[in-house]
Amino acid sequence: MLEEYPDILTVEEACEALRMGYNAMYDLLNSGKLKGFRNGRVWRIPKLAIKEYILESARIKVKEERVR
Repeated sequence: MLEEYPDILTVEEACEALRMGYNAMYDLLNSGKLKGFRNGRVWRIPKLAIKEYILESARIKVKEERVR
């Protein structure tokens, strides 16, 4: 899934990988829900952080479905 991406992604690459818009991506980064770091004014997101975000999001959705 993320094999074609570098170990450190730009916001544009992360948006493409997660299939979301820029505003949603910046919201995740600024809230800390997706871990990233700033290099000057530019955000960089480790591939590992994206994988962790996907797993955490899936875990929350599974818990919500079990409650229903």
